[in-house]
Amino acid sequence: MNETNDVSGRAVPETENGGESSDFISEFIKEDLAAGRFNYVHTRFPPEPNGWLHIGHCKAMMVDFSMAEKFGGKCNLRFDDTNPEKEDISYVEAIKRDVKWLGFDWEDREYYASDYYEYLYDLAVKIIKKGKAYVDDLSEDKISEYRGTAVPDKNNITQTPPGRDSPWRDRGVEENLDLFARMRAGEFADGEKTLRAKINMADPNLLMRDPVMYRIRRDIHYRTGNAWCIYPMYDFQHPLSDAKEGITHSLCSLEYEIHRPLYDWFIREAEVFPSRQIEFSRLNLTHTVLSKRYLLRLVQEKYVAGWDDPRMPTLAGLRRRGYTPLALRNFISQIGIAKTDSTVDIAFLEYCLREDLNKTSPRVMAVLKPLKLIIENWDGGSDEELEAVNNPEDENAGTRKIRFTKELWIEKDDFEETPPPKYFRLFPGNSVRLRYGYIVTCTGCDKDASGNVTAVRCTYDPATRGGNAPDNRKVKGTIHWLSVLDAVPIEVRIYDYLFNVEKPMAPKPDGTPGNFLDNLNPASLETITDARGEPCLASTRGGDRFQFERLGYFVRDPDSVNGKPVFNKTVGLRDTWAKIVKKG
Repeated sequence: MNETNDVSGRAVPETENGGESSDFISEFIKEDLAAGRFNYVHTRFPPEPNGWLHIGHCKAMMVDFSMAEKFGGKCNLRFDDTNPEKEDISYVEAIKRDVKWLGFDWEDREYYASDYYEYLYDLAVKIIKKGKAYVDDLSEDKISEYRGTAVPDKNNITQTPPGRDSPWRDRGVEENLDLFARMRAGEFADGEKTLRAKINMADPNLLMRDPVMYRIRRDIHYRTGNAWCIYPMYDFQHPLSDAKEGITHSLCSLEYEIHRPLYDWFIREAEVFPSRQIEFSRLNLTHTVLSKRYLLRLVQEKYVAGWDDPRMPTLAGLRRRGYTPLALRNFISQIGIAKTDSTVDIAFLEYCLREDLNKTSPRVMAVLKPLKLIIENWDGGSDEELEAVNNPEDENAGTRKIRFTKELWIEKDDFEETPPPKYFRLFPGNSVRLRYGYIVTCTGCDKDASGNVTAVRCTYDPATRGGNAPDNRKVKGTIHWLSVLDAVPIEVRIYDYLFNVEKPMAPKPDGTPGNFLDNLNPASLETITDARGEPCLASTRGGDRFQFERLGYFVRDPDSVNGKPVFNKTVGLRDTWAKIVKKG
């Protein structure tokens, strides 16, 4: 196995063909254990309770929990709740619900950074006493201005000219201790002072240029109330919370790679347990945005119905859409863990979903846009029961009885009076098989005064029941149907991608920054209020999943409308005809 180096100089294993190993994190952990750096493995999943988890968190969750399990260790669930203006207990409950739904258990290892406020304060005092932190009077804007920015030189190579020291950088230890205590006591206004680490204002890494450790905020915290008016910054809190919990490996997404020197600096200067940060690529998905900030905007500005809208990439939205925990976990397992960012086609996620649903979903028939089919040579006073297979992928699923009568519902799309080429459904003179039933031949149709088709007429061949064809007759089309007498009304919601381009945040053609809201798909939801389904659908419960034959996979939504159950389309089947239509 060959090796390359990450930005810290640590070797990153490669596969034989030169690509990165999807198990490079395991290799790092093995090295640490072999070298005696740690004698156990302890990870953590540290969401911030400022929104609901999305599919990107699913990857982080799987990495954190699976690595602990692989090495016989433990994984904590810790809420990094140090930003009171954006956090809420409802987010905590939603996160715990999603973690459990995905099948992970943190047992008695539920922690909150807000429980560590006194501990973190004491460590800040310790760093001040070492002369490595100071209270600054610069405003937030001035701190940013003094820190400086990265700029391209004449060769378009990014340079980071040294920043400027704050006028208060050289305050003495005693003065800094006094001011920091007064900050805690509430003597100063919000934003009037900050506590900053004293590192290096010329460091090429802008994050190392005296980062803020504490700021003054008089927001009410959802757990600590108004007990504190100063709150630790994430880059200060995160490594020291890891250290307090004895976390051996702090597994983070790749955007935190540049934060690692600061992570290590706080660990070293606070003289605490030497937790180690390792980064992996975050999940990027086509036709999707995976930023809680953007998702929150979609919710707040009512572009979607809520965090659990089935068009959202949140775990709650995916659950309501009909996704299964196993499908998501298989998807994450198959894309692997890498050290470089890439974008996964959402079609692969849908493939993993179909692989699971195909094996587990009972089959039923439903008609989304009903059109009446009248069998002219059927005995008007009789009906029959036909046998239908519940799931051809599961021999233990058995069969069910479905009612066959003179008048049936079929899909409007399954009849064309003047068919295009390669159309194998119903049209005058053509024959199709009714699923589980008989071969029928179209004889014509009825129309209203405006010329709209109101019913299709046909004859049936009694000798062709259940797949029989004594004359070796073959038909090219099979369509689904329902009896008019016992089909139940249902509402169906057809969901498409929320964004109609692969990269919603891509720059505009003129090179200006893109706005993801400009790429919203206006046809991402179609509601069908007059659909019909088999009688069994009336007694289903929220979360029950089915394959509607020929139409796709659907899930019962918690909603009901006017007493009708609502079904959300999860994902479609592979539709050969749709591909032909798309190609023109």
